[in-house]
Amino acid sequence: MEIVVRQGDSLSHYSQLFKINLQLINDSNQIIQPNSLSVGQRIQIPGFVAQEYQIRYGDSLTSIAQSRNLPLEVVYLVNPGINPKNLKETQVIKVPLRITWRLVNGRQSYDYEKLMKDIERLHEIYPFLQIPSIGNTVLGKNIPEILIGNGRKRIHYNGSFHANEWITTPVIMTFLNDYLLSLTNQNNIRGLSTFPFYEQTTLSIVPMVNPDGVDLVLHGPPANENLKKRVLCLNKGKTDFSGWKANMSGVDLNDQFPAKWEEEKARNPNQPGPRDYGGEKPLSEPEAIAMAGLTKKREFARVLAFHTQCEEIYWGFDNLEPPQSEDIVKEFSRVSGYVPVKTIESYAGYKDWFIQDWRRPGFTVELGHGINPLPISQFDEIYQKSLGIFLAGLYM
Repeated sequence: MEIVVRQGDSLSHYSQLFKINLQLINDSNQIIQPNSLSVGQRIQIPGFVAQEYQIRYGDSLTSIAQSRNLPLEVVYLVNPGINPKNLKETQVIKVPLRITWRLVNGRQSYDYEKLMKDIERLHEIYPFLQIPSIGNTVLGKNIPEILIGNGRKRIHYNGSFHANEWITTPVIMTFLNDYLLSLTNQNNIRGLSTFPFYEQTTLSIVPMVNPDGVDLVLHGPPANENLKKRVLCLNKGKTDFSGWKANMSGVDLNDQFPAKWEEEKARNPNQPGPRDYGGEKPLSEPEAIAMAGLTKKREFARVLAFHTQCEEIYWGFDNLEPPQSEDIVKEFSRVSGYVPVKTIESYAGYKDWFIQDWRRPGFTVELGHGINPLPISQFDEIYQKSLGIFLAGLYM
């Protein structure tokens, strides 16, 4: 929500007035000299929207503010120049409204368009978020990263490496939404105060690594005839893409990383298809290249890749994981009920490469149970079990 600076205003005053942490206001505006505001300057207040209100007979600014449990001053801030003695019926003014509910609806088929709309809306209301692009997909879709927090500890979460595991994206986005609500309303999540996480941690989220694949699973082949023929051919002529894990080129993005890639390739399909083909070489696909570039740039302390299914957490690779990985995964297991599994006969994954090259904790979290794509009816159960993992990923 945008307000206009008056004589004598300060960000600390706005913090007290709107009951929003000062750091969140600072980060929403990125002002070089926060103690030297200029009259007429526009300031973003996170966690609020300015709602239109039509004046009715008998209204006053005072009565409007009182009816919404707001200080009168905040009504003036969103209506600069308003004359309280000259209100007219049907006149439209703005009234601040604190956001206390989720904007993300995770209980639905969640495609790339829904993701981008949710990111745009969240960024509008929580402008302390940063939304850089990490690259583009085979079809040219932007792959967004979401950054929240300004701490020295850098943590990363990602979802939808595999197309038919798209439910991981709304689960991650719902956690992000709940985290934002907790920060701006100063509410705990499961008894935990979240602002210390914000101060100590920079959380990087790539909610949908494989947008082309997700849209293929949810909507079928694209309209372009050449693309349509190609993916139908790769899918053996079947129009049902529910078994599709790969990107639009038929490459499995979680078999694309240089961590025993040759061994993984030797036992998997040797040509593009719905799943398990690791490409002609490691990091050949734009989505995998984007994730590798991001990881090198950010130097994460730990990474969590969310997949489905089987309610297990894979935490080792070739005995290269650091000792603290076991302590972390035990806490993940405690808060979720998921089973820790050190190693499996699978290589060339994102977390494998991270452990190998950084010798830092990396985890693959397998959400839910059943056959992919998991039914959306599992969403609430999956979210409640995984919520502890999202939180523990920040405090461990």
